[in-house]
Amino acid sequence: MKNLWTKKTAAAAVAVLMTGLLAGCGSSDKGGTIKVAASATPHAEILEEAAPILAEQGWTLEVTVFDDYILPNNVVESEEMDANYFQHIPYLDSFNEEQGTHLVNAGGIHYEPFGIYPGKKAALDELADGDVIAVPNDTTNEARALLLLEANGVLKLKEGAGLSATVNDIEEKLVNVEILELEAAQVARVKDEVAFIVLNGNYALQAGFSVAKDSVAYETSDSEAAKTYVNVIAVKEGHENDEGIQALVEVLKSDEIKKFINDTYDGAVIPFE
Repeated sequence: MKNLWTKKTAAAAVAVLMTGLLAGCGSSDKGGTIKVAASATPHAEILEEAAPILAEQGWTLEVTVFDDYILPNNVVESEEMDANYFQHIPYLDSFNEEQGTHLVNAGGIHYEPFGIYPGKKAALDELADGDVIAVPNDTTNEARALLLLEANGVLKLKEGAGLSATVNDIEEKLVNVEILELEAAQVARVKDEVAFIVLNGNYALQAGFSVAKDSVAYETSDSEAAKTYVNVIAVKEGHENDEGIQALVEVLKSDEIKKFINDTYDGAVIPFE
């Protein structure tokens, strides 16, 4: 695991957010380093905004950016890093079940509406037999994409499929479209090759999409689905009450960070109350 993590982080973009003058910051009995694994957008950006606030309390925040959904959990499970910030609770639960890890939610920070974005086609009523729609292939995000397609009349899922739905649960299609399952980071890259793509909020942001302006449909902010998929600070079980983790969560839920999120992401990222 150590060698794999070292190779990965050497190739990834690494953001190290140092405080510089810890001796003059915060109280003398507090402080230290908090190591967090994160997705680049919006998670690492939000953490960068939080770093100076944590510095005032005596904490150095070190953020390593990963571009996949597996290694950030592995490095927290192995305790090479203190926490990660990239995933929602259904994915966390699914990962623990499938991988035998012991990760827990230390605090919900934000959620990102899932959206359907145009590729070769501009409107869902233009769909025709043979068109392809690309979706993420990991368990919970694929279900979320399929539920959004169902909500917009593209297909119908078997009763009760819910948050475990896969392409095998498609009961009926509006037209004979193909659902292309891809690793989440790859979905945006096939935009020009398919009719539509269905994207996680952070990957939509990385691809330069605005939920409000570019999507043909998206989960509304008051929908149960959006609130189900709150993005969390995840830690190894037993560390959720560590002083540094508590400080991190408190800052990320502060009014300053909520304002930053609202001002920066045009509705693509919404603070979790």
